[in-house]
Amino acid sequence: MIYPKPIATLIEYFQKFPSVGPKSAQRMAFQLLKMPIEEVRRFADVIVDAKTQTCSCEICFNLSNTSPCEICQSTKRDKSTICIVAETKDLIAIEKTNEYNGQYHVLQGLISPMEGIGADDIRIKELLKRLADDTVKEVILALSPSVEGEATSLYLTKLIKPFGIKISRIAFGLPVGADIEYADEVTIAKAIEGRREL
Repeated sequence: MIYPKPIATLIEYFQKFPSVGPKSAQRMAFQLLKMPIEEVRRFADVIVDAKTQTCSCEICFNLSNTSPCEICQSTKRDKSTICIVAETKDLIAIEKTNEYNGQYHVLQGLISPMEGIGADDIRIKELLKRLADDTVKEVILALSPSVEGEATSLYLTKLIKPFGIKISRIAFGLPVGADIEYADEVTIAKAIEGRREL
């Protein structure tokens, strides 16, 4: 079916979001068209506000509405540990656990030659500047076990080692409640590799 141009354009924009295919984009577009005009205007304002009122922290590059962000401003955080993550959403996932009390560094991406993203395209230079002042004693790599995550971890390890800083990596493996028989080989291998003594 050929949609009127405004609807086709709306569907096209929804399809720009990750994991949104043509059918999902179409459903979202038609849902938006069913909403009262006041609600649509408010929705548009919320989008504009989120874009204009969010900035990148000048220290860790976390997305925030202040710079430095609340985490970097906090005097209760352990300044001797930096957890390196790819994106702000990874930082939020770690914060929700209430298990980590150090600083963060958000790379704002991963090295991915296939997508044309090199080391200079993410926040590695800024990380190295943070490590140069002898405050940091440990760096935790919390990057995904994807090809890009592995490549970025190896590259960072090579750069950080000369600083004499302890480098650790979050464990990967089976999630709580998972059945081993349904796990893939890579997940099982990572779980065995990351085993610890009881």
